[in-house]
Amino acid sequence: MTGGIAKVVIFSFTERGTKQNRYIYRKLKMQGYICEGYAPAKYVMGEEGGVKQLPKKKEDLIRERWGKWAFLFIGAAGIAVRYIAPYVKDKFTDSAVVVADEAGQYVIPLLSGHVGGAAELADQIANLLGAVSVHTTATDVRKKFAADVFAKKNALYITDREAAKRISAAVLDGELIGIYAQGDHAENAVKNSKEMFSDEVCICNTIEEVMKYRVILADSFPAIDENTLLLKPKNIIVGLGCRKGISEELLEKGLLEILKKNHLDMNQIEALVSIDLKKEEPAVVSLAEKYKVPFLTYSAEMLNEVEEVSSASSFVKKITGIDNVCERAAVTYCKKHCEYFELIAGKSIETAMTAAIARRNI
Repeated sequence: MTGGIAKVVIFSFTERGTKQNRYIYRKLKMQGYICEGYAPAKYVMGEEGGVKQLPKKKEDLIRERWGKWAFLFIGAAGIAVRYIAPYVKDKFTDSAVVVADEAGQYVIPLLSGHVGGAAELADQIANLLGAVSVHTTATDVRKKFAADVFAKKNALYITDREAAKRISAAVLDGELIGIYAQGDHAENAVKNSKEMFSDEVCICNTIEEVMKYRVILADSFPAIDENTLLLKPKNIIVGLGCRKGISEELLEKGLLEILKKNHLDMNQIEALVSIDLKKEEPAVVSLAEKYKVPFLTYSAEMLNEVEEVSSASSFVKKITGIDNVCERAAVTYCKKHCEYFELIAGKSIETAMTAAIARRNI
């Protein structure tokens, strides 16, 4: 699976294009994607073909999935542009949009190439078709360092979009920029990504070494000016517990307060986790969708495998069978997905909700 993209909508408009639609649909499904294929009714071959009839209100389908799914248009780029035009906002929130010609010769990442993963998805589809992936982004074409690509590869998030643009412009103008890493996660990101650094990038050992344009990788850093881009690790796992029927506003307010006390913010969250009783809790599901983070749940039996917790609640245990849902959930996720981790905040209580925080260490 590519760049975090897990869901792809595929549109085609001709008989030949729909053959490509069915082929790509099958191949992506085999690789673990969730796919939806759509084409005019006369080219649809029933459910077994994996492609459904184009809905009458295509704009509703696109609007509902915008920012959550990627889109592949098999046909003219102009068709894709007209379909998506009402929903385009910026590359940090837009869906990845890819265009392929019906002959399977060229594949173009049209929108959200780096942050959304369209460039990687285009490369993958081109590989499936034996096509040429056509990149038009300046940093790609000239093989220069791009802060957004570096951030995405290393599970970092960009705290200042304008600063990121200024750094990309500086690199393209041939100016020297410096990268300074603070903390294990940041240092490993630099060490593991040296092949991404063009001649304009200088790896610095101290703040004093960093030149006019700077990239600092850290959980937190003081005195950031307009020429500094701070990249924060997206390596925080939040275990959640909450009262049934809690409002999304109250849940979000409580979580933000707990994160603030630990000098963290929502953009650093890798995953939200809880007990399976909360699998369909509307507030948690909505919060996960709002911040585009996965929400995973575990059975009471699995959570009870955690040997120690910082506190226990007999009331919670009576309801859920677990004495501390949030802390056990955070630790359970880490044991399954992280080679190294630390619980940086045990069970913390806010109105009608609790949260525990773990950090993945690289």
